[in-house]
Amino acid sequence: MLRKIAWVFAALILFVGTYVAYIMLTTKNHSPSVVEKFVVNGFEMEVTYCQPSKRDRLIFGEESDGALVPYGKKWRTGANEATEISISEDVRIGDAVLKAGRYSVYTIPGPDAWTVAFNSKLGYWGASMSGDPFEEELDALRATATVTPIDSSLEQFTISITPADSVINLNFSWDKTRATLPLQRIK
Repeated sequence: MLRKIAWVFAALILFVGTYVAYIMLTTKNHSPSVVEKFVVNGFEMEVTYCQPSKRDRLIFGEESDGALVPYGKKWRTGANEATEISISEDVRIGDAVLKAGRYSVYTIPGPDAWTVAFNSKLGYWGASMSGDPFEEELDALRATATVTPIDSSLEQFTISITPADSVINLNFSWDKTRATLPLQRIK
């Protein structure tokens, strides 16, 4: 009898492991991985993320309306693994300084502004069994990004890095929304 239980348990572990591996491997087909790089005068910034698609869904809005990314809720800022950013030099974001290094990025979208969190823990995947994988006590910095509407709808979520005057803008764009966070090099 004990042998049968062990076989059933082993088969269950094999099934669950195969299913998890299948999900992790095939989700990249629907939300491809992208690396956005920015290099200027020795300064390097790189963002690695996965691009989910709109597919006729309500993207940003109220949870009660069925929004994929509800206002006021943490979002991994992409699909699959958490978005990660690496910065080669310290940067100023608002009144705070983000030290050079590599961080997970999550956001808390709102209709007029987003909170952008740079978290020191790497390797987050989607949502944990408890629902929230991001450990706020590991946030290295939180900043506010301004939101502007986009005229035409973007099918895929996109992160771009663009220079503007004395800052470097980190842009999060999807559907008809763009959130922009200005970073300034510290020399």
